[in-house]
Amino acid sequence: MDIQAIQALIEKDMLNVNTLIDEQLQSNVALVNQLGLYIVNSGGKRVRPMLSILAAKALSHQGQDHVRLAAIVEFIHTATLLHDDVVDESLLRRGNPTANAEFGNAASVLVGDFIYTRAFQLMVGFNKMQVMEIFADATNVIAEGEVLQLMNCNDPDTTEQSYMQVIYSKTAKLFEAATQLAAIITNQEQPVIDAMKNYGMHLGTAFQLVDDVLDYSANQAELGKSIGDDLAEGKPTLPLIYAMKYGTESQVEVIRKAIEQPDQERYLADVLAILNETNALDLTMEKAQLEAEKAISYLAVLDDSDYKQALESLARLSVKRNY
Repeated sequence: MDIQAIQALIEKDMLNVNTLIDEQLQSNVALVNQLGLYIVNSGGKRVRPMLSILAAKALSHQGQDHVRLAAIVEFIHTATLLHDDVVDESLLRRGNPTANAEFGNAASVLVGDFIYTRAFQLMVGFNKMQVMEIFADATNVIAEGEVLQLMNCNDPDTTEQSYMQVIYSKTAKLFEAATQLAAIITNQEQPVIDAMKNYGMHLGTAFQLVDDVLDYSANQAELGKSIGDDLAEGKPTLPLIYAMKYGTESQVEVIRKAIEQPDQERYLADVLAILNETNALDLTMEKAQLEAEKAISYLAVLDDSDYKQALESLARLSVKRNY
């Protein structure tokens, strides 16, 4: 099943999600409306809300709670993007100027706060403490992950274990919540809840690892941002960690300097050559493939359906994409 078939399968549900998002972004403050719509409608893949919809449908959900769940997941993701772009001083996302480039840092941070709080207002509608608890925990872990990533910036001694914790916190945690909560709102038994949670966690990990590879290997027009952005920000992502693990002494020294003293123009060409020579990108992709396969293995708890097939396909597609 390709991405178009997956999107067609849940087209009506996603239209309902988009309608709810548009409704909930309405504010008496004009800048909130303007900036909120700018970031939400800027061409994102909507993978996280798609996961909530697909997981709920695979679990035979009836009603509209899955639409509310998907909108909350997208709001939390959107708020993190607004804040991330300010922290990273990013100017380009998905091929368009970032919100902070268009509206300024102050507006981006404050509207990000508005979207976060709107998400929690939506959560109240479930009238279910477990939903609030999981979302609150996820949001807190995401914030911790961003701080941990900030601490790791410009640190060439960042370990693989430390970096995987960053990936789990800032990316995989929200994937995990998206699928775990689909099982909770459909009143599943604990083994099914745990399996869906693990599916989301491993898929989110694979997704971020592929992003790390694409930062050094994708076509800039397809990726929608500058190649080597992670290097320019001094982020020791897994490809760089592997390059230092398997590189020569001189190669390691180049990578260390590139992380400690980010200078894209000076180091990018050399770093790209080292990543290829050490097979660091291939090794990272192998780890992403393994995570995707782990995710698929947890779907064994589901009955066969088009929605289960879509979840399996989404995991496979996540490691075959070029953007």
